[in-house]
Amino acid sequence: MSAFLSAAVTFPAVILAAALVVVVCFWLLVLTGAAGHDSFDSDLDTEAVGFGGVPVSVSVSLFVVVSWFACLTGSVLVLRSGATGTLRAVLHLTVLAGAFLIAWGVIRMLVRRFRRYFPAEPPPSREDFVGQVCTIRTGSVGADFGQAEVAAVDGSTAIVQVRQPLRQSAPGDVFTYGSTGLLYAYDADGEFFWVSPYDAALAPRPLPRKAV
Repeated sequence: MSAFLSAAVTFPAVILAAALVVVVCFWLLVLTGAAGHDSFDSDLDTEAVGFGGVPVSVSVSLFVVVSWFACLTGSVLVLRSGATGTLRAVLHLTVLAGAFLIAWGVIRMLVRRFRRYFPAEPPPSREDFVGQVCTIRTGSVGADFGQAEVAAVDGSTAIVQVRQPLRQSAPGDVFTYGSTGLLYAYDADGEFFWVSPYDAALAPRPLPRKAV
C-alpha cells in the first residue's frame, strides 16, 4: 500500500493525478447541471487521434483515467525494482510514454465499440427555417416567384425561395420589398417555402409575472 501512495504523489503519476482531479470536478459540475457533457465538442476535434464519434469530454476523461492507472502501476513497478538516479528517471519517462500509448489504444478500442450509442447530430436542413420570420427581398411574391432573407441559428443569413398561394389576397397580404413574412411550410419538390404575412405587433407576448 505504501508503494502505491509513494508512486501516486511522485513523478510521473502525480501529473496525471492533477488531471484526474480536474476530470472529477468537471463531472461533478455536469451532475449538478452547471456544465454540459458536450461543452467542449465545438472547441476540440478528437477525430484525428481516433476518438471521434463520442463527446470530447467522455473520450478525454477516459483517456486521463486509463493513463493515470497505467502510469501508477508502472511507477510502482519502478519503485519496487530498486532503480536509482538516471536509470530511475529514464524508467519513469518510459512509464509515462507507455501509459499514454496504452490509454490511446484502449480508448480507441472503446470508442469503436460504443460510438453507436452517441448518434451524430443531424446535418443542417432547409426545414430548420420553418417557423422563422423572414424579410422579403423581391418586389412581390407570387405562386411562382419570390425570394426572402432568413437568419440561421448560428447568426448567418440565407436567401431562400418563397411562394404565396394563389387566392384572393387581402390588402395586408400583398408582399413588397422589405415586408416581413413567416415561413410556415417547406416544399421539398419545388425547393421553396410557403410564406404568409407576419405582423410582429400581433405576435403573442409572454404573460407578465405576478408580483409575490
